[in-house]
Amino acid sequence: MLKFEHKLRGNVALGINPLGCKQQVWNEINYVKEKGTYEGPKKVLVIGASSSYGLSTRISLAFGAGADTIGVSFEKGPKSARNLGTAGWYNNIAFREAAEEEGLIAKNFVQDAFSKETKQDVIDYIKNEFGGKVDLVVYSLASGVRKDPETGEIYHSSIKAIGEPVVGPTINMEKQLFYTETLEPATDQEIADTVKVMGGEDWQLWMEALKEADVLADGVLTTNYSYLGTELNHPYYGGGTLGRAKADCDVKAENINELLSDINGKATMVVATAVTTKASAVIPFFPVYCIALFKVMEEKGTHETPIMHQDRIYREMIYGGKPEYDEAGRLRPDNWEIDPDTQAKTKELVHQLNAENFNSERTAFDTILKEFSVLSGFMVENYVEQDITLEELKELTY
Repeated sequence: MLKFEHKLRGNVALGINPLGCKQQVWNEINYVKEKGTYEGPKKVLVIGASSSYGLSTRISLAFGAGADTIGVSFEKGPKSARNLGTAGWYNNIAFREAAEEEGLIAKNFVQDAFSKETKQDVIDYIKNEFGGKVDLVVYSLASGVRKDPETGEIYHSSIKAIGEPVVGPTINMEKQLFYTETLEPATDQEIADTVKVMGGEDWQLWMEALKEADVLADGVLTTNYSYLGTELNHPYYGGGTLGRAKADCDVKAENINELLSDINGKATMVVATAVTTKASAVIPFFPVYCIALFKVMEEKGTHETPIMHQDRIYREMIYGGKPEYDEAGRLRPDNWEIDPDTQAKTKELVHQLNAENFNSERTAFDTILKEFSVLSGFMVENYVEQDITLEELKELTY
């Protein structure tokens, strides 16, 4: 029987618990079901569907709005007792099983979303087995590497400052250390490469391919998740390479709106709130901001996990009657994070943190540690330990 061990290397998770991942998917499903149903889209494509925002979006739309869904993600299955694959692999399987029990279509494409072949495979499936049209396309892809589908060149993103170095406190979750780090400025090439990987180019390519294939319903909506943050994290996020990539998504949203104008479609940038994800954990300085922010928001009753946030976005804002847009037309579900009083209290707490108190009851360090562990199937609520063999895991199909 397999033994599952949660290990960290810095702020990167190494081990996974496949059965814990399954339970967490069910926990999110139950959260949505307890909220009840809502009117929403019925045929949905989620690009980047296997974890965090993408997975939670898919769960909300399926179990809240009764949507059939297609999920695209690049994940790996089990190979050995020491290499059980990725959490997203098991998330995909658990979601499909649960959705099919409800009579919903839940098709998983475990492929490179950047490739032309994957786009064509998805289009063929929509045409032949998914009713011919989709009414919502969610782009939630998070990757540090992208292969250009035209040239074959491989690009890598960089999390760096722009212009001047940024110096500030950060956290090593593995060793529970609070220390000062310097984020060096990116070169022009690194900035361009980060935009190439994390900007909006692939989102636009997807929408162009889907439009040309005539698989977009009249009035189709497409969303892409962004993050703007506040003055507390602007030097290393909004003002860095990540911010430059997000700005490119705004530009591509305008292009997509022009593309979809003749079918009454709309592209919306969704400025999401700060949550615990595998990606956010490795952004320099960001964990320090989060342990302060989450503490303040917990005390206010506004802290959200990905499923809470995504369900609110679609249930209450996009398909509900409470959308909040900024002057640029972006949806702003980060309204609770950027609340002036919340930010003032967060700023005050951040400036009080040091190596002695960052992991105390004064902060939400324990919250982040738990939420980060849950992403790999550990510290999951309602989980009951079970026996399973490697052979049984290998028999699971996505």
